[in-house]
Amino acid sequence: MRADTQKKRVYDAEFFVRSILESLARADVPTFDFYGSSLIIPLERKFGDLDSIQRYIDAVLGLNWVHDMWPERTILPVRVRRRAGRRFAHYEPATHTFAIPDYATSSGWAMREIVILHELSHHLSRHGEVHGAEFASTFLHLVREVMGPEVGLLLTDSYTRHGVIFGALTNA
Repeated sequence: MRADTQKKRVYDAEFFVRSILESLARADVPTFDFYGSSLIIPLERKFGDLDSIQRYIDAVLGLNWVHDMWPERTILPVRVRRRAGRRFAHYEPATHTFAIPDYATSSGWAMREIVILHELSHHLSRHGEVHGAEFASTFLHLVREVMGPEVGLLLTDSYTRHGVIFGALTNA
């Protein structure tokens, strides 16, 4: 496994987008001023329990385009479990398990779509760079296609602001 050289940049970029999504969730109209243009941002999905996260993951992995891009990864069963710690969600590659702090162990901060897509990106990434260019590209692609192109645009801009290295995805 390679060194995780851009972990902080990836998390900073994601946290920036999460703060925008949180702010827009409280607004009457979820519009965001993006360099002088008003973007209507789709609301982020929030999950009430681990079972709903499991169903969401299964649904995303069942999408035809996801299977076409990552056929060897989508056939692996992914499971969700409660994480005892409060501060982090994580992916366990040996067992294809997402460990998520839920409402019983935390404020439920991880029970949201962008966090689940982050963990799913770990599962789909092939080459062992935990937060490297492949991961960042996978995460961006999932966010753009699942959450919407407007959220993908916010993440692309945030990646650029925070110096995240990413690129186009290939099926290789």
